[in-house]
Amino acid sequence: MPRLPAADAAAPFPPELARLEDEMVRCRRCPRLVEWREQVAREKRAAFRDWDYWGRPVPGFGDPDARVLLLGLAPAAHGANRTGRVFTGDRSGDFLFASLHRTGFANRPAAVSIDDGLRLADCFIAAAVRCAPPANRPTPEERDTCAPWLEAEARELGALRVIVCLGAFAWDAGLRLRAALGDPTPRPRPRFGHGAEAAGARLALLGTYHPSQQNTFTGKLTPAMLDAVFTRARQLAAGAPVRGAA
Repeated sequence: MPRLPAADAAAPFPPELARLEDEMVRCRRCPRLVEWREQVAREKRAAFRDWDYWGRPVPGFGDPDARVLLLGLAPAAHGANRTGRVFTGDRSGDFLFASLHRTGFANRPAAVSIDDGLRLADCFIAAAVRCAPPANRPTPEERDTCAPWLEAEARELGALRVIVCLGAFAWDAGLRLRAALGDPTPRPRPRFGHGAEAAGARLALLGTYHPSQQNTFTGKLTPAMLDAVFTRARQLAAGAPVRGAA
């Protein structure tokens, strides 16, 4: 089975992360998602008819020593479900990686394939749901079934300090992840919004609008707005206080 590249060719994933990745890509726990991801991989999009689609769950990607976790919703049908790497090969990823490059988290401004030379520094990217869902809408049951993969991955990221949640779905998943790792969700429950921050005993949450075309083409999310969130993530990772926290 093809291996996903590590954050740095000279520093491969630690053994436990590599083992976890190997288990994850074989997961078939959600029949609806398995059927859809494999149907898309067979039928393909005309523009990608020469591609050998990944068509499996998509593991996280990045620096195993990252202090910042970027959490998205799910793989795009003809993006990560095709390329095998999260946010790689779609318009959302184009917008995202350009910002990560400008803010010093990525060595390249674009992601087109798993062998394109992209490397992340102090950043790890994952999705709340690991298989491409129909209409990009996973069910709550699929979210919960997939959650143990995210939890296991996060436990292996020992330096993790900040979760940047790309959209409301990821914000909810981030709160659930923190609770699973021993950080109970405060009351009242922190509300999602662009630039929203939520303190935790170990992990801070930071919200941003998802870099989908619906948000970026309409100007709801601009490059400057996303750059500001990633700059803030670096500050929080370095120990800056969460805004509004006591």
